[in-house]
Amino acid sequence: MHTMKKIKFIIITILFCSQFILSTSVLGDILKIGEENAKITVKVFSSLTCPHCASFHKKIYGKLKKNYIDKNVVKLEHHAFPLDLAALNAEKIVRCATNPEAKFELLTKIYDKQKEWAVGSDIKKINESLIKIGTDSKINDIDLRACLNNDKTQEIILNERIEAQKEYNITSTPTIYINDKKYEDKHEFKSFKREIDKLL
Repeated sequence: MHTMKKIKFIIITILFCSQFILSTSVLGDILKIGEENAKITVKVFSSLTCPHCASFHKKIYGKLKKNYIDKNVVKLEHHAFPLDLAALNAEKIVRCATNPEAKFELLTKIYDKQKEWAVGSDIKKINESLIKIGTDSKINDIDLRACLNNDKTQEIILNERIEAQKEYNITSTPTIYINDKKYEDKHEFKSFKREIDKLL
């Protein structure tokens, strides 16, 4: 089955078999870093195979963390919106890390190496490339394979995507919200910083 068709099939199965009851635990599994009660919340809806998402992360995340997240004025949320099976599996690998800091470090590595692993249609080869990124981040090979085969994690990630679609009507990735207002300016730090500073 084509990976895009497969992920659509999985989503439809969740919708009709589980009747999509979004639990508090699912909401609690959104990847986030920064002070919980920060004045500003940045929500990024992205697919890990999306080149524009990788570019946005590369241009924004490091400076945002240094200038705002580490100073407790911004909380960053990464909302999984996988567009294909490879992106779904990459999300599972990210969740193998043990704490928010480590998760975002692994997320950054996966984006940095996107051109190396997100190629072709051989999902087994893609999975092995993702596992290699995980082991390079000091995560045990056995644990990484267990993460890839974790149905509960898969359901959480796909429920996250479904909820994002319902609440925010995501039509492309990345989609960014700053305090629940859609950010539609340039994907560069100068423009992004200007929007953040308006709220401080």
